[in-house]
Amino acid sequence: MELQELHRDCAKRQKKGLHFILASVVVWGLILAVHLTHYSMETKNILTFCCSAILFPLAWGVSKMLSIDFEGKGNPLTKAGIIFSVNQMLYILIAMWVFAAVPDKMLMVYSMIFGAHLMPYSWLYQSRSYLILSIVIPILSLVVGLLFQPFVLCIVMIIIEMLFSFLLYRECGTK
Repeated sequence: MELQELHRDCAKRQKKGLHFILASVVVWGLILAVHLTHYSMETKNILTFCCSAILFPLAWGVSKMLSIDFEGKGNPLTKAGIIFSVNQMLYILIAMWVFAAVPDKMLMVYSMIFGAHLMPYSWLYQSRSYLILSIVIPILSLVVGLLFQPFVLCIVMIIIEMLFSFLLYRECGTK
């Protein structure tokens, strides 16, 4: 297979990662619930990390409901997608530092990391939505995170992820 064919195969079988983006709507909803509590910021930040832990199992469940090939076996580009995901774990160390140094801004940094990690998927899935949102999310997260309470950022992220899901659904339907 040539590279373009591998890209198309990966995007088609994995529906451009739609299952992960749909799962992230749920995760951001849980994070919103956490940030609407009266817990301390430290507790909210710890619970934010805990909420994120369910992303992979939730995405797996969504992939089963939508008949999406979760593993993408047989396509060597799937390994690149795994590397892109694992790479984010290294960036989470930055959020952990912010957790200790500036706890009120941890969610802002966390959402910036989330958005920025999407950029390589624009190459993997040949997706304009991933490219645009990988730039918009970090910038919007910075602005909203500096001007508003963290729960407002959660609401913005839920809206963005819902929009993102819609855009990916449309991209998958047109390819």
